[in-house]
Amino acid sequence: MNAIVPLPVLLPLCATGLSLTFGTRLKSVQRFISVAVLSAVLALSVILMVAADSGGPLSVHLGDFAPPLGITLVADRLSALMLTISSAVTLCVLVYSLGQGMTEQDKETPVAVFHPAYLILVAGVSCTFLAGDLVNLYVGFEIMLVASFVLLTLGGTGPRMRAGSTYVIISLFSSMLFLTAIAMTYAATGTANFGQLAERLGELPLGVQTLIQAMLLTVFAIKAAVFPLAAWLPDSYPTAPAPVTAVFAGLLTKVGVYCMLRTETLLFPGNRLGDLLMFVALASMVIGILGAVAQTDLKRLLSFTLISHIGYMVFGIGLATREAYSGAIVYVAHHITVQTTLFLVAGLIERRGGTTELTRLGGLARAAPMLALLFFVPAMNLAGIPPLSGFIGKLGLMRAGVADGAVWAWLLVAGSAATSLLTLYVMAKVWNLAFWRAAPPGLAAAGTVLESGDDSDEDVDAGPDDVPGTGDEGVEPPRPSGAVAAATRRGRAVTTTSRLPRLMTAATAATIVLALAFTVFAAPLTAYTDRTAAELMRRTPYVEEVLDR
Repeated sequence: MNAIVPLPVLLPLCATGLSLTFGTRLKSVQRFISVAVLSAVLALSVILMVAADSGGPLSVHLGDFAPPLGITLVADRLSALMLTISSAVTLCVLVYSLGQGMTEQDKETPVAVFHPAYLILVAGVSCTFLAGDLVNLYVGFEIMLVASFVLLTLGGTGPRMRAGSTYVIISLFSSMLFLTAIAMTYAATGTANFGQLAERLGELPLGVQTLIQAMLLTVFAIKAAVFPLAAWLPDSYPTAPAPVTAVFAGLLTKVGVYCMLRTETLLFPGNRLGDLLMFVALASMVIGILGAVAQTDLKRLLSFTLISHIGYMVFGIGLATREAYSGAIVYVAHHITVQTTLFLVAGLIERRGGTTELTRLGGLARAAPMLALLFFVPAMNLAGIPPLSGFIGKLGLMRAGVADGAVWAWLLVAGSAATSLLTLYVMAKVWNLAFWRAAPPGLAAAGTVLESGDDSDEDVDAGPDDVPGTGDEGVEPPRPSGAVAAATRRGRAVTTTSRLPRLMTAATAATIVLALAFTVFAAPLTAYTDRTAAELMRRTPYVEEVLDR
């Protein structure tokens, strides 16, 4: 069983070369390879999750080199759960992208790089979840960075290049900080292996431990978009195509949360920085959701809700009790699926209405009732309406905060409740503007080719009479079908359709079903996360498996 641990990393990497071989000549073969490989990764992830739950952690030392020399991959309950959910989500997003046809837009992407880059991204995510040492964790981050830059800048338009450059600069800064932290850790302990670090870090002076912990937390907080290190996210994610934005927002930020959870429980038990984490969690919740309230573009609004709800997960990590860890893990699983779904729905709204600017939308509940349903269910789930999984995760975290009874815990409980109410308000705002109210006069008809957004380069110097949403003045009329649209911040043209593409709709519905499964199977899920939290706090099973004891 241990032999299958590296396969979720190796299969996508091997398929990348095969996918590049076929390139643009045999697109159907390229699509088949991607779908088949991600389906295999999902199946392997489920096997690993069942095996880790029944028999304890699984590990493999690549090349049969024992720590600290070799590369160690470990699958325990936490990493296997994260791997399973991420595999399911990435498969759904891939199917969505096939329905959107983004890999066939030759004028924008003359080289068939989407599938290879996407497979590399999946390999990087799998590598970070299975990494058993800091160096391999760093390698996983860098694999994701390379693939992320390619996906963010698909099409090569100026706005996308600028947004991608911002993302890369922030990521490179965090990578340098991560390398520095790894070097300090190795100099102080003589190893980067998680099992050995769990035993040796406790022998260091308290100041050295705290410095290493703070540096690692800073790196992972940047990846997770935790306030105040999240300013890059709202400007970077919304510029990418809907499938890319969905997988980034739903999954990549959770990689940072996973790393925080892993290192805080395994390497730095004792919750020395718990108060700092709870302050950061509260600030992320409140400031993120207030930012969402102020937005009128759906993608930017969802980006701010993403920042806000990361605070719930950090709340559980900062509280550092078994109940809190269990609640945080439930919320991570829930948020990956729901946030991904909402960004996929945003892509469908853009396809139907020609824009994600809420002031230019309306009447979608009557014009596209299926689209309204696809938005309503995950929106209520994100807001935490009972009995959906968002409510289950928040309830677990709040109960853990009440049980703790400290001042910070009570502040987080109050902040969680307020954030949940404001999230409901934000989702109601989207519903009222885009779905419930009557369609505005300028709403595009089906078959119209529109600029994908309202802030193209030409709009930068627009005068006061050209403010979108204030009237007809300054608003360019829809182009007839087949017309050429100028490059915008979104980076591509949008052809509106009265009937939503089946694959895009089916993939979005699949992520909704996955999120609803967390509600239907809430009891087994919470029991699993309880066992996971207990295993994380014991640390012994993980350490003994890594060190072959």
